[in-house]
Amino acid sequence: MYRLLISAISFIFCFSVSAVEVTDLYQDILNVDDKTRDTRLNASRKALLNVLVKVSGDETADQNKLAQQRTKDISDYMLKFEYDERANGKLKLVVKFEARKINALVKELNLPLWGVQRPLVAIWLGIEDNWRRELVTQESYPQLEQLIYDKAGRRGLPVVVPLLDLQDRRLVGVPEVWGNFSEPVEEASKRYSAERSITARMFQEQDSENWILDWRFTNDDLFESNRLTGDKQQIVGQMIDTLAQGLASEYAIDPNAYYQQASATLTLKETNSFVDIELAKRRLLSLSVVTDVTILRKTPELVEFKLNHTGSVNDLKKALGLDSAFRDYVDPRAFYHVVDKSSLEYQWVGE
Repeated sequence: MYRLLISAISFIFCFSVSAVEVTDLYQDILNVDDKTRDTRLNASRKALLNVLVKVSGDETADQNKLAQQRTKDISDYMLKFEYDERANGKLKLVVKFEARKINALVKELNLPLWGVQRPLVAIWLGIEDNWRRELVTQESYPQLEQLIYDKAGRRGLPVVVPLLDLQDRRLVGVPEVWGNFSEPVEEASKRYSAERSITARMFQEQDSENWILDWRFTNDDLFESNRLTGDKQQIVGQMIDTLAQGLASEYAIDPNAYYQQASATLTLKETNSFVDIELAKRRLLSLSVVTDVTILRKTPELVEFKLNHTGSVNDLKKALGLDSAFRDYVDPRAFYHVVDKSSLEYQWVGE
């Protein structure tokens, strides 16, 4: 399964971090018939449009007229290309683009910009077929499982289809997924370091060849809030597209704000170890929105960092929220705790 995760969407899987780094965000892989120049150029132009969809999170980015015009200058954006003939005897073209130029193009097109740190989503999918209900795994429905990974990879969305081994089944079975019992599903998803979890159920429409797919995040109220109808593979693909679009709207930032520099003061409470402070500084520098980190003040109770960052403070908080090394600070002396949305007070949890 871990081989599948790496090969399907090529992200770094880390058990200590809720978000994962999508390492292939600025590249695309396409099937080609031959190695002629015309074939390569046509495929590379399509690859550029596909990458714009991944980087922006906007599924309509490839239909942007200005973007399609920019594909005529494909060499301006390409970093390199190579052929892969190892995959099932098929010839594939791997096209890699320069991140800085793609980001600039995203800004020019006025599209949102979704960074390489993205939430990992656990997908628990149950299917009712011939009156029998079963959960999707590599063994039970290999084609559907592969479709989920392939479609998610095209959108730059890190996903995991749980193994459903004995460890998973101690917490989750068909009834928990079918009824969207959030607590056991979320508990089981922790094994995969998933930031978000969805449950989905698919069954055939009565007196029809169509299938119905209901899905939702485990913290949503209504199970049928996302209902899709159609061919089995089609609606699974639509679910992934809708999921990616929703997460992009939550985490992507205004590309114009991305290029605007700002500064903020972040306070780490109850942190005085030199090692922890250095680790926290390095972790802050690893955030895609942070450009520089300076220690302003250190006391036995806290350490203050000045952060130079792109985007808004809200964008900075989104990035911090995806990193489990930082946790919102809760004053142990407070009678009750209310999270201040503008607060940058955190506690260092560690790697």
